[in-house]
Amino acid sequence: MDLLFLCLLPFLLYSLFTLSKSILQRRGQSCYMLAYECFKPPEDTKLDTNSCTKIALRNRNLRLEELRFLLKTIVSSGIGEKTYCPRTVLEGREKCPTLKDTYEEIDEIMFDTLDNLFKKTGVSPSEIDILVVNVSLFSPAPSLTARIINKYKMRENIKAFNLAGMGCSASVVAIDVVQQLFKTYKNSLGIVVSTEDLGAHWYCGRDKKMMLSNCLFRSGGCSMLFTNKPSLKSRAILKLKHMERTQYGADDEAYNCCIQVEDELGYAGFRLTKSLVKSASKALTVNLQGMAPKILPLWEMVRVFLESIRCSGMKKRELVVPFLTGWLLGKGKMKKIMFNVLGGGLNFKTGIEHFCVHPGGRAVVDGVGMGLKLSEYDLEPARMALHRWGNTSAGGLWYVLGYMEAKKRLKKGDRILMISLGAGFKCNNCVWEVMRNLSDTNVWKDCIDSYPPHTLNNPFKEKYDWIHDEYLSFVRLDFSRMVL
Repeated sequence: MDLLFLCLLPFLLYSLFTLSKSILQRRGQSCYMLAYECFKPPEDTKLDTNSCTKIALRNRNLRLEELRFLLKTIVSSGIGEKTYCPRTVLEGREKCPTLKDTYEEIDEIMFDTLDNLFKKTGVSPSEIDILVVNVSLFSPAPSLTARIINKYKMRENIKAFNLAGMGCSASVVAIDVVQQLFKTYKNSLGIVVSTEDLGAHWYCGRDKKMMLSNCLFRSGGCSMLFTNKPSLKSRAILKLKHMERTQYGADDEAYNCCIQVEDELGYAGFRLTKSLVKSASKALTVNLQGMAPKILPLWEMVRVFLESIRCSGMKKRELVVPFLTGWLLGKGKMKKIMFNVLGGGLNFKTGIEHFCVHPGGRAVVDGVGMGLKLSEYDLEPARMALHRWGNTSAGGLWYVLGYMEAKKRLKKGDRILMISLGAGFKCNNCVWEVMRNLSDTNVWKDCIDSYPPHTLNNPFKEKYDWIHDEYLSFVRLDFSRMVL
């Protein structure tokens, strides 16, 4: 017996060592969020109804038809009167912005949020090991990461990455870069800065598909601090549990539904087509198809699987779930088992408490809500972020998260599903676990008590509905003489 024990002892010790090493390695690969800071633009850049009208009437390319389209779009956008716009546009220089204008716009957002982040956490810029910046439409040389490193005199061995052209879902992509680097670099601190340059890309033409971006996008951004240090776990507010990225760019319709182009008059801008909602639905379906087995309880997956077998009529939105085929039939089997991912199949509320939906527009929020069968309570943070701040591109998710926190919704152990959609076409989603009860009012502190408002109706329609009067179709208007 003693001889047998001595023979097995090396194997037992090796197994124990391997298990301990695996546990310690997984601990070092965790991605914790320590803090985030959203940007609140200065009050003199607020875009109310009158300012919006002046900008529209200043565009001499617009005819009555386009002005009526603008009114209809703004009224139905879900955006309120307290959003913000670049000074370049407010001051009437959208046709000829300078490089200095662009730098000033981006610097204000980046450095304001970073200053507040360092002050809030007590972390020194010299302690940062990883820096990722994502600004889709502005990629100068030296890079924006180099600009931040120079400003804060960061270390020479910092790992810096500059992401461009990644669209509204770039923030989640940047976080994925950080978490992948955390697997290699232990005991590290990482920062992600997400914002967008609007002033230099304001559309000055009259193509309706390209005018949409002017109605939806507004100034904003966010800086976030992450770590994989076990010693800082007690200070963390969120822990990254799952990440799923879907790139749907191989589909021509999806690739072209949200793209930067020039119109027939030579004006550059972002073209948003009617197929955007369709492409977003497809990308989201594929993404959640891969994520569902990781975040939902087994009994929910089995329930939907049995339901899909019972139902004989298959519909458009029913897709293959590789998890079930591999789990039930083995990885080598490719028999297809179909069920609804969106529109009535999986109940994501069985594994998720909060839904942080990208506030890209009312149609986007409505579409996601309908597909996942979310209640108005679930969609309230996204609707309120859209109303108060507009579509702030990659930074939008953090205004939604800030609303949840300011309303004291986030409790320890809760899980948050972040849903981001962007040009490419991409759908990048992730799940966070709340590490402690959160109640910071953050960027919402001066207005959270007034939300949700009694109505989300935009006063634009009430004030300018006269533009739909029939007699205007028979006269020529000189908008340059109009007094607002």
